[in-house]
Amino acid sequence: MKMNTNNFFCGEESRQSGEDPIGTGDSYYKKYIFVEFPTPWSKNAFDTKCLPENLRLLQAEICDQDLPIKLLIIYNKKLWNQNYTKVLIYHREEGLINRYNKQECQLKNIEEVVPVIKEYLLNGNLPHQTRTKVARDIFVCTHGSHDKCCGKYGYPFYQQALATLVNLSFNDVQIWQTSHFGGHRFAPTVMDFPQGRYYARLNQALLTSILTRTGEVDCFKSIYRGWSILPEPVQILEREMILQHGWDWFDYKVIGRVIEEDENGSFYHVEIKFEKPDDSLGVVYGNVVEDKSKEIYLIGDCDGKETWKTPQFYVKIATI
Repeated sequence: MKMNTNNFFCGEESRQSGEDPIGTGDSYYKKYIFVEFPTPWSKNAFDTKCLPENLRLLQAEICDQDLPIKLLIIYNKKLWNQNYTKVLIYHREEGLINRYNKQECQLKNIEEVVPVIKEYLLNGNLPHQTRTKVARDIFVCTHGSHDKCCGKYGYPFYQQALATLVNLSFNDVQIWQTSHFGGHRFAPTVMDFPQGRYYARLNQALLTSILTRTGEVDCFKSIYRGWSILPEPVQILEREMILQHGWDWFDYKVIGRVIEEDENGSFYHVEIKFEKPDDSLGVVYGNVVEDKSKEIYLIGDCDGKETWKTPQFYVKIATI
C-alpha cells in the first residue's frame, strides 16, 4: 500500500520508473464518436452542466452493454461555433487497413446529437453529413478534472500545439481538447486520427516529427503507446516494424492477431500481415515476452492509493 498525497502526479511516477507506454493503445473500439461541447467539463465529462441528459444516458448505455464504441467530448475554442454542434465519427473496417474511415456532421443544437448517433448505430445512416478538407484530427486529453496530470501536462501541450500547427502551415489538420480516453499517466497523451495511433509524453518537437514524418523513428521507443487497429500485444511487435521500416511503415496496410498466449499474460505469439503501397505482401511473427527484470509497481492514477504490477514486455522477431 502506498498513500497518495496532494503533490503526487502519476505522470511523474511513470516517467521516473521508466515505464514503457507501448501496448496501451486501446484496440477494443471499432468506432470513435467525438461530440463538440465547450469546457470546463466535470470529472465525468457526461455529467457536465448543460450537457443533455440523453447524451449522459447514451454513454451509460454504451458502458453497460460493453459496446466497442468510444464516446468522447471535444473542444477547440477557435473552431467553436455556437450555432451548430460538430460530431466526428471514425469507423474501423476489417481486413488490411491503415486508417479509420471518417464521417462528420453539423447539427443545429446538441439536443439533436443522440437521435443522430442512434440512427447511425442502428442503420449506418448519418444525417446532415458535411464535406471537410480536414485530413487529420489530433486529440489531446486536457481533462484535468478527471486526472490532474492531463491538466498539468495536457493543456499546456495543447496550447503550444495550436501554435505548432500555425507555424507548419497545416491547414488540413485540426487539434482538439478531448475528454478522458485513458492513459493519463502518459500525459500529455494524444490520439492521431484517421490512423488511430496513440502517443505518450509528447513535446512540440516530437509532435512536429509525427506530423511531418521526419526525424529519427527511435523516438518511438519512448513515446509510442500503440496502434489501435491492432491487439495490444501485437502493438509491441508493430513498434519494431516502425523501427525497422521507418516512416514508410505508416503507408503500409496491416492486419494483426494473437496466435497463442499463456494463461498468465506473460507470453504471446503474434502475427502481422502487411501490404505495401506497391501491393507486395509480407508477414512477420514475434514472441512478446514479459521482462521480469523490469517489473515495476505503480499507482498509475493521481487519485489512487494502491500500487499495481505494471508488466513490461520485449519482443523477439521470429521471421520476416
